[in-house]
Amino acid sequence: MARATTHMPCRTCIATRQKKSVDQLLRVVQDPTRPGHLLPDPRRRLPGRGAWITPTPQACAQAEKKRAWGRALRVSGRVDASAITAFIDEATSEQRKTEH
Repeated sequence: MARATTHMPCRTCIATRQKKSVDQLLRVVQDPTRPGHLLPDPRRRLPGRGAWITPTPQACAQAEKKRAWGRALRVSGRVDASAITAFIDEATSEQRKTEH
């Protein structure tokens, strides 16, 4: 008997350039009301062009250093990723608490 397999789409992390399934990455979009400000989209429901990142502080720092946010989201000018950094830091600390 064959098993039913579900297809999980793959995306590329803008920082590490590794291909991973969407459940291993965080989708990020530009805030429609504040240009240049980024929003985390963990449920993958917000409108607009999305960028995908491995949800670790290291990947977030690497994306900022490479200026990958603006390129991936096609944003000209300065990008404020503080909401993304805060979201990832909070998720990481929550994960550490559950491990102990």
